[in-house]
Amino acid sequence: MSLFRKIFGTNNPPSEEEKDKEYSKYSPDINAPLDEQFIYNFKKNGGKFLYCENETEVNDQFENILEENDWFESEALCYEPKLFSMLEENKITYHKPKSPSFLLANCENVIADEGSILFSSKQIKQHKPNELPANIIVIATTSQIIGTKSDGLSVIKNKYVKDYPTNITTIKYFEKVEEEDFTQYGSSAKNLYLLLLEDL
Repeated sequence: MSLFRKIFGTNNPPSEEEKDKEYSKYSPDINAPLDEQFIYNFKKNGGKFLYCENETEVNDQFENILEENDWFESEALCYEPKLFSMLEENKITYHKPKSPSFLLANCENVIADEGSILFSSKQIKQHKPNELPANIIVIATTSQIIGTKSDGLSVIKNKYVKDYPTNITTIKYFEKVEEEDFTQYGSSAKNLYLLLLEDL
């Protein structure tokens, strides 16, 4: 073998079989269940995933996140009345916060094929993702896991016959990459925790 071949590698391109084998090492099985696809892609995007079997575990994990980040008795952004009690129990101010430490929200759906979270004005009003706090805690259920973004739009269309939400957006990047590529243009990375409650 020549010195150049040792340094620069062989000229022979890898076979299709070798490429497929290499690719499959790093990508989820497209035939895997949606929850497995979602978890793989979500974690690959830098999201923090916490599985909860019941509401008690959701509350416990929420308190663990508050403790980990020293957010007790801080301020939070939250627009959903059914989540207010979680904040009140932990002495977190949510009425007109001046500098919220985090956003607490539900979501419309979680998208398996890209590991993203689908929001609408029901959760984030008219805020663009870059206007939201850098830290986000999302509470979702396993029944909200869907395949693609277009599936998510169909679910929203069927769910809201009247009072259709606006500002439908996804958040996909959960950690700052060292070199941004064009697919991340205009998006801002969020430190996102997902509390996924089993409901199936």
